[in-house]
Amino acid sequence: DVQLVESGGGSVKAGGSLSLSCAGSRFYLTKCTMGWFRQAPGKQREAVGSFYIYGQGPNYADSVKGRFTISQDKAKDTLHLQMNSLEVEDTGMYFCAAGNPSLYHGSWKVPAEYDDWGQGTQVTVS
Repeated sequence: DVQLVESGGGSVKAGGSLSLSCAGSRFYLTKCTMGWFRQAPGKQREAVGSFYIYGQGPNYADSVKGRFTISQDKAKDTLHLQMNSLEVEDTGMYFCAAGNPSLYHGSWKVPAEYDDWGQGTQVTVS
């Protein structure tokens, strides 16, 4: 059963902010590398960032560094993606995913390496 649920998407003007959440079981948040991905219409799914509870801080794609922040709410078993200074190019369906802990130091950008996915939440920047 899929146990990752994204929320928080919506429509925003360029320059604005949105905060996405990924609710999952404690197993995911404590045992897995968690990834945020996005997919625009007609484009391949691309990595936004990743997080591992025992890592040295989140990884970020170059396109979002300095604008997006990944954090974990341990009490709620939730992963957050705070998105600031949004650009039209940030438009897409945003997904969270869970995979092997080793992804954090390696192939965290590769969607096929992740085992479980949420259903996604739409972000539209105009």
